[in-house]
Amino acid sequence: MEPRDEIPNRLIPSGRFERLLEPALETSLYRPVKHFLEGLGFAVKGEIGGCDVLAIKGDSPPIVVIGELKLSFNLELILQGVDRAAASDEVWLAARMSRRGRGRENDSRFRNLCRRLGFGLLGVFSNGEVQILVSPTAPTPRRDPRRRSELIDEHRRRQGDPVEGGGSRAPIMTAYRQQALACASALTRGPQRPRDLKPTMPDAPSILARNVYGWFQRVERGVYSLTKEGHAALKRWPQAPEFESAYLAAIVSVPTSKGLKVEPA
Repeated sequence: MEPRDEIPNRLIPSGRFERLLEPALETSLYRPVKHFLEGLGFAVKGEIGGCDVLAIKGDSPPIVVIGELKLSFNLELILQGVDRAAASDEVWLAARMSRRGRGRENDSRFRNLCRRLGFGLLGVFSNGEVQILVSPTAPTPRRDPRRRSELIDEHRRRQGDPVEGGGSRAPIMTAYRQQALACASALTRGPQRPRDLKPTMPDAPSILARNVYGWFQRVERGVYSLTKEGHAALKRWPQAPEFESAYLAAIVSVPTSKGLKVEPA
């Protein structure tokens, strides 16, 4: 199959399609997209085999491009592209650009999804101009090894499964919060120094000094006690002595990835 011409990432003049797009018809997108593909050397026809746009270029074998049109960028547009992908060499998804710039076309997650699927993404303006948002030849998003390591560390350090997935309103019981609660539980026995807690809680000095949740207060140099908020936290999340002992043993035995720190949440 012959290589397709390189597509510049710029606005494509609408030419004879300067008239305003009709407000509620997907067919209003057809001519601007047809003009765009014709500018790339394709022969374009509409509504063939259930495809909104079918473009063909070359012979032996021809390059087949399928286009799908929607008035807005949404999941249904993606699903139509998935359905057409097996019968084409390229899929272009086109939709109207939102007037206030708050549509899915500006959502990096939507664009990254198109990159992973290998779909081209076109935005059509009200005056008929067409902008390439994502090229079908764009590289797929890179993996994030740091983020991956942070997730693995949090999974390993968090004891038990204290939070049901799907919630967003209640505070999440992260590994950091578990460590802070363990420090708070230890301080119920009276004010203590960070170095006294460090043998069983290696992160105790930084947790007490940062005091992210407002649970600790320094009563004198190098000595900390619990605040009212700290006592309230222990009432909300009671710490059983056996759980505290098991947790302290676990956090000492689980190393974090090199160069990463456990952050509060």
